Amino acid sequence: MRHSPILTICLAALSTGFTFAQGPHTGHTHSMSPALAESTPARVGPHGGSLKVAGDLQLETVVNQGGIQMFAFDRQGSPVSVDRGRGAAILRVEGNAKRYRYDLLPDGKGSLLAPVNLSQIAGRQIEIDVQLVGVGSSGVRFDEVATVPASETQLAAAAIARQKICPVSGKPLGSMGDPVSVDVGGQQVFVCCAGCVDAVKADPAKYASGRPKITVTTATAADAAAIAKQKVCPVMDEPLGGMGTPVKVIVGDKPIYLCCKGCIKKVQAEPAKYLAMVYGGAQTESNRSSATSNLSVSVVRATPADASLIATQKTCPVMDEPLGSMGGPVKLMVGDKPVFLCCRGCIKKVEAEPAKYLVKVYGATSQGSVPSGAEQVREGIYKVTAADAPFISAQKKCPVMDEPLDAMGGPYKVHANGKAIYICCPGCAKRIAAEPGKYLAILSNQGVAAPLLR
Repeated sequence: MRHSPILTICLAALSTGFTFAQGPHTGHTHSMSPALAESTPARVGPHGGSLKVAGDLQLETVVNQGGIQMFAFDRQGSPVSVDRGRGAAILRVEGNAKRYRYDLLPDGKGSLLAPVNLSQIAGRQIEIDVQLVGVGSSGVRFDEVATVPASETQLAAAAIARQKICPVSGKPLGSMGDPVSVDVGGQQVFVCCAGCVDAVKADPAKYASGRPKITVTTATAADAAAIAKQKVCPVMDEPLGGMGTPVKVIVGDKPIYLCCKGCIKKVQAEPAKYLAMVYGGAQTESNRSSATSNLSVSVVRATPADASLIATQKTCPVMDEPLGSMGGPVKLMVGDKPVFLCCRGCIKKVEAEPAKYLVKVYGATSQGSVPSGAEQVREGIYKVTAADAPFISAQKKCPVMDEPLDAMGGPYKVHANGKAIYICCPGCAKRIAAEPGKYLAILSNQGVAAPLLR
């Protein structure tokens, strides 16, 4: 006897904008009442799918990237023929209200099959409404919830994206061709090239985490040439040696020199970023054009009267280090507000983005102000000026499209309840005009203080 149809639905591949090719839609009218699936604990069928009981049948639902397949069994588990059966699987992808219908037809191999490429929604959850006729003594209808499994290739790509860098060389994965997988105690660790494989196999415990080993030491006279070549600290953009003997951090097999111990934590958190800055041609802050600011920034001497303010602020907004951990705090006046830093090396960061650090210290209440705007590109949409630069730098993304402000010809400025919001394109202005409070709240939740208009 051929296998009967238990529904096996295999859905795969993650995609936020996937559209199914819709199968033919044929309406059916039946006088019999369909048997509904019983609510029973999930069980695994002989084909790896989910088993449910409907009337006198057991139905197995399996989901894979090749489509939807269904097998049926009687209550004793013997296969039931589905050669005279047919049905429909109606799918809804998580986060998408639209439904897609696919016909389930005999495949000549003991199952009902709806072949469809589901690879683009791997990892997404789907809801399936299954309707069958010609299977068992009556029609069958039941619902299934499944997650489309990812392929081996997709799982590997996701793991590479999470790991980011080779734990042996410290180089970005992909920079030396396709990453190479090494099995370490049943776990995949990726390296940048075949040359790193032996190092992992020789000391698997060292590389099991998939992250390069990071060691900290003090630079010596032997490092002088390397320090002269690197010149500046990649974290603080300060000259090496300007804050004492440079700190030497070995990431994998590559040294990075830092201006002080306060920078170690940054490198430990994002080793790939700082390796790229030192070895991959990435620019440091001094090579980037910094925004002009209409907020004055001046360095003043902290006094005993500042003790309560320092205690309230607690940490440096640049380095996230306790104030006082690197000597007496440095006091800056940003506009009319004091900002305390752990050391003089942080001054340059605040001078480049004063609005950003005001928000970090004072939150959304720390608002500067900008001119309302004189030159309109459309009604209610204004060109930005140099005075807007620090606030554009602090906002970074359009609250409507979540795109960089310069991604679509912007930034532009619009008015929202007496404040300025920056947008990526004129098309976003209507949304903000309709709900200004909503978009101000979005910015506030992101720690961005929209400047007041003057």
